[in-house]
Amino acid sequence: QVQLVESGGGLVQVGGSLRLSCAASGRTFEDYAMGWFRQAPGKEREFVAAISWSGYTTAYADSVKGRFAISRDNGKNTGYLQMNCLKPEDTAVYYCAAAPIARTLVHVFRETYEYDYWGQGTQVTVSS
Repeated sequence: QVQLVESGGGLVQVGGSLRLSCAASGRTFEDYAMGWFRQAPGKEREFVAAISWSGYTTAYADSVKGRFAISRDNGKNTGYLQMNCLKPEDTAVYYCAAAPIARTLVHVFRETYEYDYWGQGTQVTVSS
């Protein structure tokens, strides 16, 4: 198993930036593909970005492409989501998630059901 703890959320003005972190503990971090999702009040949890276990493959939701960047440092057992040019519609609770995967694969995952482990979430609020 792996335990995930997000940090870095907060209140930011429109156009500002935040970097979220996801600290993993437990099983070897490289045994997992990672993803970031978000959930706004009254809405379903939605995909934001994903990264393969190696970090070489990434994927983004159209709504954040060009503004957000996902990365990971396997040596530090930490994943990141750099968020730039933030908009009010980016306001949500952001969750990191981990999906077990063999290191022979470079898959990324976009669906919530593909992830086995979730963090507790961190609030991001973008004010206008």
